[in-house]
Amino acid sequence: MINKNFFIDNAKTLFYALVIAIIIRSLFLQPFYIPSSSMEPNLLVGDRIFVTKYSYGYSKHSFPFSPPFFKGRLFDDNPERGDVIVFKTPADNRTDYIKRLIGLPGDKIQFIDSNLFINNSEILKSRNSTNDEIYCGKKKIDVFTFEELLPNGKKFNSVYLKNFSYQNSDNFIVPENHYFFLGDNRDCSKDSRFLSSVGYVHKDNLVGKAQFIFFSSDKSIGSIFSFWKWNKSIRFNRFFKKIN
Repeated sequence: MINKNFFIDNAKTLFYALVIAIIIRSLFLQPFYIPSSSMEPNLLVGDRIFVTKYSYGYSKHSFPFSPPFFKGRLFDDNPERGDVIVFKTPADNRTDYIKRLIGLPGDKIQFIDSNLFINNSEILKSRNSTNDEIYCGKKKIDVFTFEELLPNGKKFNSVYLKNFSYQNSDNFIVPENHYFFLGDNRDCSKDSRFLSSVGYVHKDNLVGKAQFIFFSSDKSIGSIFSFWKWNKSIRFNRFFKKIN
């Protein structure tokens, strides 16, 4: 006969474990899966990343299901231009997006002849590859790879279609308490350029800063359960790679 205390003790253990997991996920680290190619070449479909929740303080979106416990942010800290950030898209305040922070409150953002301008100054970019192939959804596209240099000294790689299809844009004036985000895969990213679906992101929608990749696999080769394909499907060289 099994003592009823056995079930009570195990229920308590599971409850405490759940509480601890929620605390860690809400206040410290949360794992995310990269489902799209909008941040290639820096983040690939199949990357699993850790995001620090404390980097910019806490809002209701720091917690599961975004409970309306309070308004605004607690322990608010401003992000830096160039940070790779997870945020709740303004369209529904529910879907998680990950993009690079380009525009701060009050900035003017514009593309002119496929060149990015911030506050009327062109962002310097140097071409470091002329023959790269990356994904856009399930299609492969030919791109130029550039190293871009932001005004605060942040450097990162971005890619553009060889025909520079995104030529010119309107002026985007970032409102107070909002931010402007771009995907590093510039011609294959739904981001702040699309005002009806993403647009300017309020600071309360920031979830956290992407820090490093802890696991990565290519599902097009095989699932994680296909252990006989691990040598091809698992990207061991991306394990614990810092996100720039």
